[in-house]
Amino acid sequence: MTTRGVLYIHSAPRALCPHVEWAVAGVLGVRVSLDWIRQPAAPGHWRAELSWQGEPGTASRLASALRGWQLIRYEVTSDPCASAEGERYSSTPSLGIFHAVTGIHGDILIPEDRLRAVLLRARTEGGDLEAELARLLGKPWDDELEPFRYAGEGAPVRWLHQVV
Repeated sequence: MTTRGVLYIHSAPRALCPHVEWAVAGVLGVRVSLDWIRQPAAPGHWRAELSWQGEPGTASRLASALRGWQLIRYEVTSDPCASAEGERYSSTPSLGIFHAVTGIHGDILIPEDRLRAVLLRARTEGGDLEAELARLLGKPWDDELEPFRYAGEGAPVRWLHQVV
């Protein structure tokens, strides 16, 4: 069973670019050479995109491989397949990592226990329900990454397949 997805490196300092390639290659099991272009939203930073195909869970492994670097902004998506839901990971230096399960149309699926916890906090602690729901949907990450997404329109994309 395979799935496919996209790795978006929205911004990385030039010195980290080869390290990102090595980390991604370690997950995919193939040599990776990304087409890096300047990131206009962050002078001195570069961006790249990579479409991949691999086993379910590859998005999680890619996000984990990049998680420790606090100077990069990235997203990893994985399409749903017969054996797994889709996934989306977003990471920024200021917010850390966000994970969501996605359905066949790309919608974020929020587990009912997380919804119940948000409702309980809002009711018992006076939490801001709207802010809590926005966080479950990844809105803070979307808000921070949006300028970097637009800056990358027209960037080259390369397909790589995981060695199985």
